[in-house]
Amino acid sequence: MSKKYKILIMGASYGSLLATKLALAGHDACMVCLPAEAELVNREGTRVRMPVKGREGLVEIDSRKLPGKITATVPSAADPAQYDLAVLAMQEPQYRSAGVRELLDRVAKTKTPAMSIMNMPPLPYLARIPGLNAADYRDCYADPTVWDGFDPAYLTLCSPDPQAFRPPEEGTNVLQVRLPTNFKAARFESDAHTAMLRDLEADIEAVRFDTGSGVIELPVKLKVYDSVFVPLAKWSMLLAGNYRCVHKDGMRAIKEAVHTDIEATRNAYNWVGELCKSLGANEKDLVPFEKYAAAANGLASPSSAARALYGGAPYIERVDRLVKTIAGKKGRHSDSVDEIVALVDAQLEKNRAAART
Repeated sequence: MSKKYKILIMGASYGSLLATKLALAGHDACMVCLPAEAELVNREGTRVRMPVKGREGLVEIDSRKLPGKITATVPSAADPAQYDLAVLAMQEPQYRSAGVRELLDRVAKTKTPAMSIMNMPPLPYLARIPGLNAADYRDCYADPTVWDGFDPAYLTLCSPDPQAFRPPEEGTNVLQVRLPTNFKAARFESDAHTAMLRDLEADIEAVRFDTGSGVIELPVKLKVYDSVFVPLAKWSMLLAGNYRCVHKDGMRAIKEAVHTDIEATRNAYNWVGELCKSLGANEKDLVPFEKYAAAANGLASPSSAARALYGGAPYIERVDRLVKTIAGKKGRHSDSVDEIVALVDAQLEKNRAAART
C-alpha cells in the first residue's frame, strides 16, 4: 500500500461506508458524530453489510477485524490539523448546527484538504466550475456563511453514488449497502492532494476480503477523475429520481418515481445532463440514462430527501433549487424541475410553520 493516511470523516452514517473501505485498505479513519454514536463505535466498532455479485445474502465487514482503525469522536474534540484529509459526509443543512459549523471552520482555517461526499456540492466547489460565480447561488444553501472560510483549491467533490441505509432495527453503528456502486471524485487543484486521492484509490482497488469461506473482491471503489464535472453526473439522478419521490400525493419510492412514466424521467434526466454539458461537461463525464434506470429498479424505498421532508425537516439539501438557479442564469427552463422546486418549497414551509408553533 501507499503511506498510511489519517482521514477525518464528518458524519458516521453514510460516512461509515467510506471509512470501512479506507480501513480495509489499511488507513485510519475517525468519524465525527453524536456522543452516543461515538461511544458505541469506540466500544463495538462498525458493521457494514453489502451485496456482492455472485454471492447469496450480504457480506458483513466488522471494523474491529480490519488492518486500519475506525474510531469516532465528537465535533468539539476533533482537530483537523492532525489529519491528511477531511471528508464531508453529513447532509448539507447539518453544517449549520452548533459544534459542527465550528469544526468545519477549523477544517477551512487549517487548510486540511477536504473531499465532500454530499449530494449538494459545497458552495466553494462551484467556484471551480468554469463560468459559475459561487456568490450567485448562496440562497440555495441552508446557511451559506459556513463555507466562507474555504479556499476552493483545498476542496473537492465526490459523487455519493453508492446507496446505503441504517437498518432501523439495528444500532447506529450498522450500515447496509443497497446499491454497491463507486464513489467518483474530482481531482483537487493541487497535484499533491490529488496524488493522495490516487493512493487511496489504488489501495482500495487492491483489497481482497477473506469471508472465512474464500477470498473475494468487494464492490464500492473510489475512482478519481481529472474532470471537475464527473461528480455532477449525480444531478441528473437526483432530479429524475430522488426529488421526484416528492409527489403531489405524498412520498413514493425511487423505483416508482423513475419507472411510472419512463419518458418523463428520461426527459428530466437528459435535460439536467444537457445543462451540465452547457457548463463544460463531456458526454463521458455523465452516466447514460439506461444505466441509471436499470439501477433504479433496485431502489424500492423513497429517497433520503423525501423521507426527511415528510418527516418534518425544516431544511434539506436543495440540489433541485441549485440546478434550477444555474439553468435560469443560462436561459434554460424545465417544467419538471419547476414542479419539484415548488413541491419541496411548499412542504418545507409547512414543516417550518409546524416547528414555529
